[in-house]
Amino acid sequence: MRYFALLASLILLSQTAMAHEASGVAGGFSSGFMHPILGWDHVAAMVAVGLWGAVLGQPALWVVPVTFPLVMAFGGALGVAGIPLPGVEVGIALSALVLGVMVLTAARPPLWLAAVIVAAFAIFHGHAHGTELPHAVSPLAYSIGFVLSTGMLHMCGIAFGLLTRFKAGTVAVRAGGGLIGLAGVLFLIRAI
Repeated sequence: MRYFALLASLILLSQTAMAHEASGVAGGFSSGFMHPILGWDHVAAMVAVGLWGAVLGQPALWVVPVTFPLVMAFGGALGVAGIPLPGVEVGIALSALVLGVMVLTAARPPLWLAAVIVAAFAIFHGHAHGTELPHAVSPLAYSIGFVLSTGMLHMCGIAFGLLTRFKAGTVAVRAGGGLIGLAGVLFLIRAI
């Protein structure tokens, strides 16, 4: 519980929680790798994707986290092409809110619906970063770094989510979902 209190404090005290404020300059692999890790909104959503996959169990354990980067690449292509997508920051904030609530409530929709929910949010995350790619020193290296760190955040969520095998772990995972949902509310307030 101390970990969750610390996480909540950091989120509440953070001066900027948005990873997509257009103030950062995209570079190569290391810039792409660090970008998701340094954006609280991305961390919250990516961990929630892994958590929810773990809560849902097989085959969602791998389908949900694999769906996200695949569709994120599509959203990224839209951003690179300059195709506008209204409400990107709101969509990103809602991803943390909705996915956190899914974990908190241990929601168990059919696998196809879980994949559609995750995919819808992936488009927003991808678009936000796709608009940054044309300015990158090495768009391919940036993209590879970004996808790898996104996958690592999914894996962190999955690892944490596997604690649901234990009664106390289930409480911790659901509390984690609640904190992610709360963070999503804060991101949403900042986005609107």
